[in-house]
Amino acid sequence: MLVNIMIVDDQLLFREGLKTVLDLEKSINVISAVASGKEALSLLNSSTLPDLVLLDIRMHEMNGVETVKHIKQTYPEIKVLMLTTFNDEEYIMEALANGANGYVLKDIEIEKLVEAIHDAIGEKMILPPVVATELAKGLHKIAPKKPSSALDKLSEREKEIATMLTQGFSNKQIAMALFISDGTVRNYISTIYSKMGVNDRTNAVLLLNQDL
Repeated sequence: MLVNIMIVDDQLLFREGLKTVLDLEKSINVISAVASGKEALSLLNSSTLPDLVLLDIRMHEMNGVETVKHIKQTYPEIKVLMLTTFNDEEYIMEALANGANGYVLKDIEIEKLVEAIHDAIGEKMILPPVVATELAKGLHKIAPKKPSSALDKLSEREKEIATMLTQGFSNKQIAMALFISDGTVRNYISTIYSKMGVNDRTNAVLLLNQDL
């Protein structure tokens, strides 16, 4: 399967180098390589749409977090993989909440990158284990800003998952970040609903946002 790719990165050498190596792959077709989020959004409005965007998470004019939000609002069918470094934990979580399909480290081997691209096209969430571990550790540091009767009913793991719900994480994203199965996530969420006295995610998030 031929995958049409757009590369968005404000570092010229990295952007052109990535384009060069991906152009050598028979299953990849790089249709554009641009230097900013604004340039990417402008090009999406006037040219053939890519199947997937490789998007730098840190850029000067418009960062990847904002860019992926705009892409997903207008073109939800386009897959977006964030290009990131190990120290971008906060940006990564925001990007995932804005609809990113995963992220890859910038020093990834080209074979692994091609595999990640095809996995993302196949609807898989791409979370490198080493960074997912750090994200999971960071979630343990999250605490409610004030006492809450709704949160007080939840266990520590349930609070962890409830916080991710308020950040827009899907069941699959929660499962990957916490290294548990989708079924386990669904069971936790059902328990959270029961303890909070709600029947769906929307009402749960509304109630949680009042308490966080």
